Amino acid sequence: MDDSGLRGGIVVNASEGGFLIESLTDISVGTKLEIAVLYPKGFELANFKVMAKIVWKEPYSKEDWKGDPYWKGYQYGLEFILILDEDRWRLNLLLSGRYNVEQMLTTNEVRAGRKTEF
Repeated sequence: MDDSGLRGGIVVNASEGGFLIESLTDISVGTKLEIAVLYPKGFELANFKVMAKIVWKEPYSKEDWKGDPYWKGYQYGLEFILILDEDRWRLNLLLSGRYNVEQMLTTNEVRAGRKTEF
């Protein structure tokens, strides 16, 4: 949060309490992150934001799983420390498989004008 640099990662697993992510970036356990999670909404990308803390980290190689000796990075266990109610709702829809574009659009229209910030 104190560093303005952007970093990328891939969410490998998700729950209501946090994420398992893979990233090329070496980040210390205990670091707090502001995360924008991108997901498809029709032909566009939508997002929601969470604040999370790295609770564990392990070096990771795709060779271990998929035979790619050139990919090296880290797996991180992230625990949510702040997520807005509207973003928790979006996450729960995605997790439950009940993701409905029309429902998401209707909710976004109702919430228009409210800026999501931490």
